[in-house]
Amino acid sequence: MNDAANQPNYAQKNPIFSGVSEENIGNILQRGGEELGLLKVSDRFTIRPTNPEASDQFATTLPAELSLEIPKVQLEEFIVAPGQRDEVMQTARESDQVAFASHVYQFENHPETLVYLTDQLTIQFADGVNEQEISAIAQSYGLNRLQPVIGIPNTYVFQVTKLAQENPVKIANRLMKLSEVLLAEPNIVVPQEKHYRPKDSLYPQQWYLYNSGGKQQLVAGAHIDIEKAWDITRGVRSIVVAVADDGFDLSHPDFQGQGKIIAPRDLQDKDLLPLPTAEEENHGTACAGVAIAEENNSGIVGVAPGCGFMPIRTTGYLDDNSVEQVFDWAINKGAAVVSCSWGAASIYFPLSLRQRAALTRATTTGRNGKGCVIVFAAGNANRPLSGTVNERGWSDNFLRGTTQWLSGFTVHPDVITVSACTSLNKKSAYSNWGTNISVCAPSNNAPPGMWFEQKGYLYTAPPVQSSLPGLGILTTDRVSLAGYETSNFTADFGGTSSAAPVVAGVAALVLSANPNLTALEVKRILQETADKIVDRNADAQLGLQLGTYDVNGYSQWFGYGKVNAFKAVQAAGERLQQPKVSQYLQVRNDNSVAIPEYNLQGVTSSIQISEAYAPQGGRNPLRDIKISLNIEHSFLGDIEINLKTPTGQTILLQNRTLGAATQLQATYSLQTTPTLKQLLNQPVIGIWQLWIVDYAQIDTGILKSWQLNLGI
Repeated sequence: MNDAANQPNYAQKNPIFSGVSEENIGNILQRGGEELGLLKVSDRFTIRPTNPEASDQFATTLPAELSLEIPKVQLEEFIVAPGQRDEVMQTARESDQVAFASHVYQFENHPETLVYLTDQLTIQFADGVNEQEISAIAQSYGLNRLQPVIGIPNTYVFQVTKLAQENPVKIANRLMKLSEVLLAEPNIVVPQEKHYRPKDSLYPQQWYLYNSGGKQQLVAGAHIDIEKAWDITRGVRSIVVAVADDGFDLSHPDFQGQGKIIAPRDLQDKDLLPLPTAEEENHGTACAGVAIAEENNSGIVGVAPGCGFMPIRTTGYLDDNSVEQVFDWAINKGAAVVSCSWGAASIYFPLSLRQRAALTRATTTGRNGKGCVIVFAAGNANRPLSGTVNERGWSDNFLRGTTQWLSGFTVHPDVITVSACTSLNKKSAYSNWGTNISVCAPSNNAPPGMWFEQKGYLYTAPPVQSSLPGLGILTTDRVSLAGYETSNFTADFGGTSSAAPVVAGVAALVLSANPNLTALEVKRILQETADKIVDRNADAQLGLQLGTYDVNGYSQWFGYGKVNAFKAVQAAGERLQQPKVSQYLQVRNDNSVAIPEYNLQGVTSSIQISEAYAPQGGRNPLRDIKISLNIEHSFLGDIEINLKTPTGQTILLQNRTLGAATQLQATYSLQTTPTLKQLLNQPVIGIWQLWIVDYAQIDTGILKSWQLNLGI
C-alpha cells in the first residue's frame, strides 16, 4: 500500500466532465440531485468557535454583532457592515478560536430563506472506489472522515478542516467532477417552519386560503398565504368581525362555538335575530363563512376562525338612517372590523353628509378611539369607482356616450376597498377598479354583473365574448335545501362580495396579533405587505390594461397588490414590539448628487442631526426610522444603496434587484427593511450618510433628494 505522500492529489485532477463552471463554483448548491442557485447575504456570516469560552473572547474583538446562535450545529451568526464582511470573515478564519467560518446564503429563487453552511459534507463514492482512494480524495480537499451513512453503500460524512482551501459549496462542486464521486452534498441549515393546517373536511378545497398550484385553472401563489399567518394567530374572540348583509343562517355548524356570535342585530325586522326570511337571502351566510367560519373539524374554515362574529341584517336600503344604524351598532357593540359586500344600485352615488359622517365616526371613534376597520367590496360592474367611461353596446342604448360613474362608499378615504383577482392571479373580469382600490383578494371569474331594471324591463351591458377561466370560492351556504345549493356549502360563490370578507378576515388576524393598532395603521399594513400580482392582458370588455404598477407601487386594478395574510400578521406583531415614539425628527437633503458609472467607492450624501434638532440634548434613543429617497438612473439594477449611521454602522437598504427601472421613489422602514432594527436604541445625533455604489459600466444616474424620519 502506498503511503499518504505518494497518493494522488485529486484536487488537481482533470475532471471527466465539465460540471459547474468555475464562474459559478461558489454559487451552486448540490442538493438531492439538483443544482440550486445561491446568493451571498451581504451583511452577515457565521462561525463555529473552538469552544464556548473562545466564542465569548472572539466576539469582543470583532466589529460585528452576534445576532443568532444555532446550538444544534454550534454555529453563531454575526451581523456586519457589508463593506467589511469579507475582511472580518478572513480574520475569523485565521483565528485559533474559530474552527469554521462561512458566508450566509439565500436561495436565488427564494431569497426569503436564509441558508447556513455547516462544516460537513456527505460524499457517495462510486462502486469500486477503495479505502486508499477515499483517503486520498479526503486528504486532497482537507476533509476528515466522521462516519458512514447507514444504509447507503460507500457513503460517508466528512468534516471540512482548517487545511481545506475552500468552503463546502465549492468543494462539493469540485468533487462532483471526479469519476470516483457519485454525489457530494454540503450539510446546510435552514430555519424550521411549521404551518398550521386545520382538519376541517373541506379545507383542502379552499384554494384561496392556501394552495400549491398544479391543478387546472390554479397557479401556485394565488392564495393569501394563510397557514403561516395561522402559526402566529388564528384569531381571538375579543376581535369581532361585523358582517352587514341580507341575513344569516345562524344555525349553520360553522357559526357555532362558545362565544362565537356576538350582539346579533336585525335592522329590517327590528329584533336580535338576523335570519334570512326570503328565498334569495343567501348572500350574508356566504360572506360570513369566508371571513369567520369556525374551525370545528368539519366543513370549511374562515380566514379568522377564532374571531367573534357580529351578524347585522341590513334594511335593504341606503337612506341616511339605515347607514347610521349599521355603523353605530358596530361601534356601540364593540366590532373591530366591519365587512360590507354591498353598494348603491346606482351608476352615480355620492354619499350624503350623514353617511360620510357615519363612516368617519366608525373609523375614528370605534374600538375606544382606535377606530373600526371598514372593508368594502369594490363592486362587479368592471367600471371605475370614480370616473368616466364611453358607454356603448347596452340594450336599447340604455347607457351611451361619456358616462360618469361613482360608488360613494368605496371612495371614502377611511375605508379599505377591495377588488377581485382570480385563481390564476389575474383580474376578475367583473371587478371594479380605480385609484381608490386599496388591495385585491382572491375570488372567482365571471362576466361583469351589469344590469339595471326599470319598470319591469331589464337593461344589460355589452357581453364579454372571451372565455373566463378561474375557480369559484367555497364557503358556507344556508343549511338543508335553502340557499345557493342543496348542501350546507356552495363552491361557486364569488364577486368582490367574497374578496371583501377575505380582507376583513385578514384585518381581524392583524388586530388579533396587535390590538393596539388604529384602523388607519391596519389599512397601511395590508397595503404595505400585499403581493404585487401582475396582469398585462387587456380586459375583455373595455380593452384597458391597468394590471401593472406605477412608481409608487400602485395598480388601478389591484391597488397595492393581493393581500398577504402572513406578511400582514407578521408586520402587526413587529409593531407591537416597537417602543412608543414621542417625537419625529424630519430632515431632508435636496442637493443633487451624480452617481458615476462603475465606481466602487461610490458617492455619499450627508444629513447632520445636531442637538438643535433633538430634545434633551439628543439623549432620547432611536425608536423608529424611515429613509425616503428619490433617484433617477438609466439602469437601477446597477446600484446598491446603503445607510451609514453616526455610530459607524452600514445598513444595506437596496441591493441590485431593481433591473431596468429608471425611477426610484421609495421609503425604507423597520417593516420593509428589518436590518434597520439594529439601529434601535442608538443615538441619533451626528452625521448620517446615504452611500450609493454603481457596480456596472455604461449607465449613470443622480440622487435627487433623500430624507430621514427619525422617531425618538
